[in-house]
Amino acid sequence: MARLFRIRWFMDFLLTALLACAALGLIVSPKETAAAAREGFALCVDVILPSLFPFFVISALTIELGLTRRPGALLEPVMRPLFRLSGPCSAAVVLGFLGGYPVGAKTAISLYESGLCDREEAERLLAFCNNSGPAFILGAVGTGILGSSAAGWLLYLTHTAASLTVGVLFRFYKRKDKRGAPRAAETGAGPRAPGRRPVRLSEAFTRSVKSSFSSVFYISAFVIFFTVTVRLLFLSGLLPGAAQGLGGLLGVSACTVEQWLTGCIELTGGLWSLRGDATEFLAGKMAMAAFMLGWAGLSVHCQVLSFIGGSGLSARAYIAGKLLHGLISAAYTALVMSVSGLSVPVSGVIAEQVEGLAGMRFTSTLLMTLGIGAGVFLAFLLGAAPGWRRRGRRVSTFDAFPHTIKMRKP
Repeated sequence: MARLFRIRWFMDFLLTALLACAALGLIVSPKETAAAAREGFALCVDVILPSLFPFFVISALTIELGLTRRPGALLEPVMRPLFRLSGPCSAAVVLGFLGGYPVGAKTAISLYESGLCDREEAERLLAFCNNSGPAFILGAVGTGILGSSAAGWLLYLTHTAASLTVGVLFRFYKRKDKRGAPRAAETGAGPRAPGRRPVRLSEAFTRSVKSSFSSVFYISAFVIFFTVTVRLLFLSGLLPGAAQGLGGLLGVSACTVEQWLTGCIELTGGLWSLRGDATEFLAGKMAMAAFMLGWAGLSVHCQVLSFIGGSGLSARAYIAGKLLHGLISAAYTALVMSVSGLSVPVSGVIAEQVEGLAGMRFTSTLLMTLGIGAGVFLAFLLGAAPGWRRRGRRVSTFDAFPHTIKMRKP
């Protein structure tokens, strides 16, 4: 007991010292930290809000209106043998690959809270459904940072393959549980079992917009906080010092370790640090970028943990899945690079491309993501709209649409 008390006292003391140092850094370097906060806020306004908010609304509406049932039934023969997941979980997988961080995790938690999957399925799903979007990998990372569209496609393919590999590996997660146990949606024992009453479209839309805006607000707060945190670590010399020490211990350059540490903390800053001159080639940067994209960074993890909150889901499966995703993605990328021999140099013209990507304003980004989001939502509508035979008569998914959308038991 005394030892436990000493450990807790030491942790409290360490946390207090870190907070005091952070406050001192804000006082000593107000100009630099304020500039970092403005950069984080601009990132949220120009990128986070227009790119994530439409997908959050779409995922919430998809679950609220029960549109996962019909596509879920079609994808059940794929989801069950590969990932040991029910069909409705496919919504989190699809939206996770299209919407980017952390749309997949938010959708998975919503599925669990709606009773469409049980606890083990939700934790298994969280391990691999939270992925980077194609626009970010192909545009910002491939063309903008690494200077090669081929590098962007390679990263996207290895990122996707590594995610699916993690999903297959996690099908053995909690394998000793009873097989064939009914899901929460079937027993009505979930946090919020669906299908108990008709849901109006206006009610579902209003609730989806409110919850989505709240989610984007929390994500923006984490982005600004970690942007300032990384700047403080550089100003204090802690991050360069740690990189110097680890570099000497591991026998690698301090610059490489510094890039890796930055990416482990904040994804965008770590990827941005991979820029270089025209004499550098892609091989080493590709593997490091693949790991950063798979791991996602502490900033993304805190966003997901804020969604997990009081749901009762364990975060250990999610963290383990992201670590595996980063390692497997880096291994796949290194293997493909050794076979393909891709070694396109980073061009000096890329700086202009990066400025163009970073200069995308709210309206253009919003219109682009709304178009993609509308396409995804239309696909779910087309998949759910066809009726099916039940008790000898044909029943449509949209009864009395648009006034009332009746949700049936799975």
